[in-house]
Amino acid sequence: MTTVGIVTGAGRGMGAACAARLVDIVDVMLLVDRDERSVAEAAKALAGDGHPADPEPFPVDVTDGDGLQRLAEGVSKLGTLRAVAHAAGVSPTMADWRTVVTVDLVGTAMLTDALFPLATAGTAIVCFASMAPLLVAMDVDPAVDAALDEPLDPRLLDRLQAAPGTAIEDSGMAYVWAKRGVHRLVQREAVRFGRLGARICSVSPGIIDTPMGRVEAAARETNDLLVQHTPLGREGRPEEVADAVAFLLSDEASFVNGIDLPVDGGVVAAIRTAPGGVQLT
Repeated sequence: MTTVGIVTGAGRGMGAACAARLVDIVDVMLLVDRDERSVAEAAKALAGDGHPADPEPFPVDVTDGDGLQRLAEGVSKLGTLRAVAHAAGVSPTMADWRTVVTVDLVGTAMLTDALFPLATAGTAIVCFASMAPLLVAMDVDPAVDAALDEPLDPRLLDRLQAAPGTAIEDSGMAYVWAKRGVHRLVQREAVRFGRLGARICSVSPGIIDTPMGRVEAAARETNDLLVQHTPLGREGRPEEVADAVAFLLSDEASFVNGIDLPVDGGVVAAIRTAPGGVQLT
C-alpha cells in the first residue's frame, strides 16, 4: 500500500518545515503551494536530501475548488491518504479582511471537505490555527459562531460583517475570527472523520521565527510584547512546530482527535494568569 502525504503552504516557513519533517513517514509527499516556483524549489531540495519518500510539487490555491478536486484525484491515483499538514494561510498584514477569512477559514473547510472521501483508518490531518483567539477575551455573539460554523456558506462574509459589524473589517480581527473558526471546524470534523477511523487536530503556533512572522513583527508592536511575555523567553522555530505536527500525525497519537495544541512557549498561559492582566493593544 502506497501512503500519501500532503503539506500545504509547503514553499516556505512552517509549511516547509513540516514537509522536511514528514517526508520520512509516507511513500509520496505532495507539496502544495500557490507559489509554483517556491514549491518546486522545496520539492527539489527535499528530493536531494536522500529521503525515502518522493516529494512532488503540486501548485494549487487552497481556495480553488477545482484545484482541490485535482489534488484529491491525484492522491487517489497514487495510493492511500495517510497524513496532511495544512499550513497554508495569510496573516493580517498580507491581505484585507475578506481574503483573510477566505484563505484561513474557507480554504481550510474546502480542503477538509475535498479530502474527506479519501479518509480511512489511519488517516490524520493537522490544520494550522493560531493562538490569536486564545489570547483575546471577548463575549462572542452567537450569530458570529453560527456564521463561522458554516464556512462553506456563500453568504459567510456578509453574515460575519452583519454580526460583529465593522470590527470584522480590520484584518487583525478577521484573523482572530477566522482562526476561531478553524478551532471549531476541527472539533466538528473530528466527529465526522473519527467515524472512519481517521483523525483531525489543529496546532496554534505562538510567535514563530518565519518570514511571515517577521513581516508581522515589523508591522505591529504586539509581537515583541508577546515574545517578552513568553515564559521560555524567545520566539519559536518552525522546526519546533513541525515536530508537534509530526507527533499529532504519528501512530503514537492514535487516540488524539479533535484537539488544539498550542505551540507557543507558554505565552497564552502567561497572559491568562498575569496579575492584573496584560494589555496587548
